[in-house]
Amino acid sequence: MELDMTKGSPAKLIAKFIVPIIIGNIFQQFYSMIDTIIVGRYVGLQALAAVGCTGTISFLILGFAQGLTTGFTVLTAQRYGAGDMQGMKRSVANAGILATGVAVIVTIVSALCMDMLLTAMNTPSDMYDMAKEYIMIICLGMCFTIFYNFLASILRAIGNSVIPLVFLIISAILNVVLDIVFIVNFSWGVAGAAYATIISQGVSAVLCLVYIIKAVPTLHLEKGHWQPDGQCMKNQISVGLPMALQYSITAIGTILVQSALNLLGSTVVGAYSVAGKVESLVTQPFAAMGVTMATYGAQNRGVNDLERIRKGVKVANIMSGIYSLVIFGVVMGILPYAIRLFVTENLDVVYEYSRIYMLVCGTCFIPLGMIFIFRNLLQGCGFGILPMMGGVVELVCRCAAAFVATRMLSYVGVCFANASAWLVTGIFFGVLYLILMKKMQREKMVHELRSDSNFSNSSPAMAQNGK
Repeated sequence: MELDMTKGSPAKLIAKFIVPIIIGNIFQQFYSMIDTIIVGRYVGLQALAAVGCTGTISFLILGFAQGLTTGFTVLTAQRYGAGDMQGMKRSVANAGILATGVAVIVTIVSALCMDMLLTAMNTPSDMYDMAKEYIMIICLGMCFTIFYNFLASILRAIGNSVIPLVFLIISAILNVVLDIVFIVNFSWGVAGAAYATIISQGVSAVLCLVYIIKAVPTLHLEKGHWQPDGQCMKNQISVGLPMALQYSITAIGTILVQSALNLLGSTVVGAYSVAGKVESLVTQPFAAMGVTMATYGAQNRGVNDLERIRKGVKVANIMSGIYSLVIFGVVMGILPYAIRLFVTENLDVVYEYSRIYMLVCGTCFIPLGMIFIFRNLLQGCGFGILPMMGGVVELVCRCAAAFVATRMLSYVGVCFANASAWLVTGIFFGVLYLILMKKMQREKMVHELRSDSNFSNSSPAMAQNGK
């Protein structure tokens, strides 16, 4: 099921690769969405708000870890695209060592800092205990999430996006069953939702590992591959750390927005959480396109085919733009019915706040898609620091909007924080892509000129040797 993205139609390859990722991402969203639905219906709106307000913390912690592990596998995709199988295997082993260290450190730090984060976010007192209980369990089990994302990234780096999907479907179904058992039957409340999530993610990680061992000879490693390679790890960290900081910077902005939102009370927080879950679900194709373009860019950068990269970017933006327009109309149409899945109380109030959120944010789905395409493509091509600056742009926009929203206690201002960040950052990445593509083109021309010069200089000697 490996896929070489350096040959064939870019449109067909992107479509073939992205579909399993979209389905997989949607099923992955079921982890948090099903938690939200069952908690909202069986525990209450206040508990739903408690789970919802921790989403930004999860994004901060898990996003940092995911950015690192995803960045570690960029080198794997590049070496696979270049046909360097031994180098690819060494990169996998070294990435595994780094991912293990990340899992340990992030788990310890997040557990120690949780009270400080919840307090800094102005978490309402009537849902503080439930929020802490939920997020602490999630954090203590995050090693499962980290290792699933790492193993799935390894498989995608060699072109296999189907198997991670299969295992996500299995774990999503398990998550539903465990939610019902723990929350409805055992009455464990928000803790039951957290336990269901981490157990399900643990299962998906184990299944990925077993599959790689049993069915992917390309990834079978020998003892020599596990020897730490300082240069390899340096290259992986140089890409992974900026990607992690990119996630963290974005997450800090969302935490500031959540802090402003929390001042408006648990009912508004609950409504915002519901709208956020719907938005997260329908925007998964953008995230999937980002993963696809990271692999596409890395493999084609491995053979230095810049024209093919340009064609892929054009196809990706057309697909993303069409989807943005269609899904905005669909969401506005189904929103009144979607709300009823999450809550049974204060329906009119929850719907009105959710409608405002989707109206404001939905109009900026196109630039959101651009962010994922350009950022992940450039990271796949080996650029770390400059794409990270997009996170700084997002942070500045969200900080400005959150500051105004806090001073005015404005819900529309809170919603506008996301929309403004997407719009400005989408434009930023579009310009950055053009600049860096020109840089890669110049480097390619210099390399070709040097190769031609070396060949010309060696020709007389070759001719003399021939005589």
